[in-house]
Amino acid sequence: MTYEHPLASRYASQEMQDIFSPRFKFTTWRELWIALAEGEQALGLAISDEQIKELKANKETFDFDATKAYEKQFRHDVMAHVHHYGDLCPKARPIIHLGATSCYVGDNTDLIQLRTALDVTITRLANLIAALADFAEAQQDLPTLGFTHYQPAQLTTVGKRACLWLADLMVDLRQLTRARDELRFRGVKGTTGTQASFLALFDGDHDKVEALDASVSEAMGFRDRLIICGQTYSRKTDFDVLNALASLGSSIHKMATDLRLLANLKEIEEPFAKDQIGSSAMAYKRNPMRSERACSLARFLMNLAANAGQTHATQWMERSLDDSANRRLSLSEAFLSADAICSIMHNVCSGLVVYPAVIARRITSELPFMATENIIMAMVKSGGDRQTVHEAIRVHSLAAARVVKQEGGDNDLLQRIEADPYFSPIHAELDALLKPDSFVGRAPQQVRAFLTQEVHPALQHLADRLSEAKALNV
Repeated sequence: MTYEHPLASRYASQEMQDIFSPRFKFTTWRELWIALAEGEQALGLAISDEQIKELKANKETFDFDATKAYEKQFRHDVMAHVHHYGDLCPKARPIIHLGATSCYVGDNTDLIQLRTALDVTITRLANLIAALADFAEAQQDLPTLGFTHYQPAQLTTVGKRACLWLADLMVDLRQLTRARDELRFRGVKGTTGTQASFLALFDGDHDKVEALDASVSEAMGFRDRLIICGQTYSRKTDFDVLNALASLGSSIHKMATDLRLLANLKEIEEPFAKDQIGSSAMAYKRNPMRSERACSLARFLMNLAANAGQTHATQWMERSLDDSANRRLSLSEAFLSADAICSIMHNVCSGLVVYPAVIARRITSELPFMATENIIMAMVKSGGDRQTVHEAIRVHSLAAARVVKQEGGDNDLLQRIEADPYFSPIHAELDALLKPDSFVGRAPQQVRAFLTQEVHPALQHLADRLSEAKALNV
C-alpha cells in the first residue's frame, strides 16, 4: 500500500474531494480552452466551427498516462495537457491555448475551484448553524452555571451558551459569503498581465482584447474580472479566502473545546454510538472524540492561513513559481479541513445529549453563594442594617466554603441561614430567592431575539441547501 492523505481517506466529503481532483482541474482547463477559442472566433480570428466542435467532443476524454509521459518529457504540466488535447483534437491542435500563458488555465481554474469550494463550505456551515440553532431554541430556558476563567460565575442558560457559538459561526458565514462574492476572474491577461499577446492577435485592437476578456469571464460564470494582475492573480486572494476558513476553524475549535469541557462536567455529551469504544483500556470511558477530532483539524486549518500570507509576501514582481507546489497543498487541504470540521460538528450538534439533573446539582452547589446579594437586599427591605447583614452572610459563607473545600461536604449555606434566627424575617422567602430562573437575566429572551432576527433570516436564504446530518466516515 502507498501513502493516503488522511483528509481524503478519513475526513473530508467526496464532494469536496472532487473539486480538487485531477479530473475537475483538467476538465476545467479544457473548458477554458474552449471558451478562449469561441471568444477568439467570435472576434474574427481564423478558428473554425469544426475545430471548436472537436474540442467539445473530446473535453472529457483523458489518458492520464499520456499526460504523465508528456510532463516527464517537457517538465511542464500545462504543455503536457496541451499536447495530449492536441493528440485528441488534431484539427484543433493549432489553436489550442492561442495567445494564452499557463496561468490562463492554472489561475482561472484555481479561482473556479475556490468559488465552488466556498459554495460547498457555506452549505456545510449553514447546516451546522441550523442544527445548533435547533439545539439553542430547545434549550433556551434551561438554567446552567456560567463560567468565567473556568470558575463558577452567574447563571446563564444552555441555549444562551449555544448562541455564543452560533454568533461566531454567523460571523464566519458572512465572511465566507463575502469572500465568495468578491472573487474576481483573472480572465485573459497574457504572460505578465499586460494582454500584449492578445493585442498582437487582434492587430492592436484594444476593444477586441477587452471583449475577449469579458466573454471568457462570462462564459466561466464570473460577473467581475480583474483589471490589474501580473502573470497570476494576486496571492492575496488566497490569503483572504484562507483567513476566512481559518476564522471558521477558530470558531469550531472554541465550540468543540467547550463541549469537551462540558463532557468532563457530565452536563452535555456529544453523540455516542451503540458499539463505540471510548478507550481500549478503560471500558467505562465516553471520550468526546468527535469534538477532539474537530479541534485537531481546526488547529491544522488555522495554521494554513499563515502559509498563504507568506506565499503572497514572497511573490517577486509579476510572479514567482515558488508558490506552485505550496498552493497545491495549502488550498486543497484548507478546504478539505473546513469541510471535515463542519461535517463533524453538524453530526455532533444534531445529537447533543443534555443532562438536566447534573446541571441542576451543580447549580445547587453554587447558587447559595451567588444568592447572597439577593438575601442581603431582602433583609434590608425587612428592616435590617446592610452592614450587619453583610457580616452575618460573610461568616456563614466562609463556614460553608470550609465544609465544601476542606471536608468535601455539600454547600450548607442555605441551611445555616435557615437555622439562624437573625434571618427569620426572610426565611419564608428563601426558596423564591434561590429559584434558578431568577438568576439567568434575559438569557432566554436574548436567545429568541438572536434566532429570530439574525440566524433564521440568514438560513432562509440558504434553505435549499439544508439537509440532515450525515454519518461520519470514521
